[in-house]
Amino acid sequence: MNNNINKDKTTKTILNSKLKDKHKYQFLIWIGALISGALLGYLKIDALNALFNFVATVFTRLFQFVAVPTIALAVITTLSELGTKKSTGQIFFRTLIYTLLTTFSAAIVALSIYILFEPENISLDLIKNTNVPLKDFTSLSYCEYILSIIPNNILQPLISGNVLSIIITATGIGIGLSFAPETENKINLLKFFHGLQELLFTLIRALLYALPVGIMAFSAQLSAQMAAGSIIGALGKYIAIVLCANITQTFIMLPLLLLIRGLNPIYIFRKMLPAIIVAFFSKSSVGTLPVTLASAENNLNIHPKISRFVLPICTTINMNGCAAFILITSLFVMQNAGLALTPSLKISWIFIAVFAAYR
Repeated sequence: MNNNINKDKTTKTILNSKLKDKHKYQFLIWIGALISGALLGYLKIDALNALFNFVATVFTRLFQFVAVPTIALAVITTLSELGTKKSTGQIFFRTLIYTLLTTFSAAIVALSIYILFEPENISLDLIKNTNVPLKDFTSLSYCEYILSIIPNNILQPLISGNVLSIIITATGIGIGLSFAPETENKINLLKFFHGLQELLFTLIRALLYALPVGIMAFSAQLSAQMAAGSIIGALGKYIAIVLCANITQTFIMLPLLLLIRGLNPIYIFRKMLPAIIVAFFSKSSVGTLPVTLASAENNLNIHPKISRFVLPICTTINMNGCAAFILITSLFVMQNAGLALTPSLKISWIFIAVFAAYR
């Protein structure tokens, strides 16, 4: 009996060691792809840059392709099991508190950096010499926006890719299944949803296997854009403030929150690196969701019932970067329009930016 226990322990130790080596190997490949892509993009070879642009577009579309059904199925399958349980409300409440906390943090950091750097107004000559056509943006009230996310048929959210509509539809189906009687039809329908989910995660694993190629293409694309020229003056300072606010939120504020919770930020960063890289280059939380789910479950061992409920919701409401961008851009535009930026105005825009980011 003791021999069997010792054998099991030895086997687990060997497997854990191999898993650690595998993750270390993957980490080195991702970093290597990132650096090599940046170097190749900086060379300014047109044919090579065209190839990288094509590959980056392919990866972006593939991630978006699997993201929409992944969100829907993740919410449906999770709520069908958790919908009637008290823990579901607790999980959602904690998620909401966390997103509000981090989004307010991002807005406050953005305002602090804006006040610290104080960007100048854009020169009139630069505005006159800019031949960019202005778009006609129509105003949309919050009531109209709410109506726009309420679907009038089951396929509309999937076709349009409206994440809020998808979550509303999936939540209704998931909760409906949790309250439905245990009939054979319900069991078969759940098996169908779980089967589709397994298929999607198989596709996601295949995409992750080829991810280093995508990382190289994304990195080369950004490097080529930076090498093509840079914006200077007041506009350059504005862009620098936006970047500085997001970097501060990512590498200082969020790690502090993790430390308060007793978590190692460096360990979390390494395990979530694929999602961080894809999010940085794709600039889409929805498009990154498949990689985020896979990294959280495979690398951090987050229980699927938690990750597949929380993460799809956070792709819509945890808009840290969006809040920072809205606040900085709004203040910069008002400043250039000649409006006095009083302390009360700046503070009020913290709240406006946070709630506008949720929209």
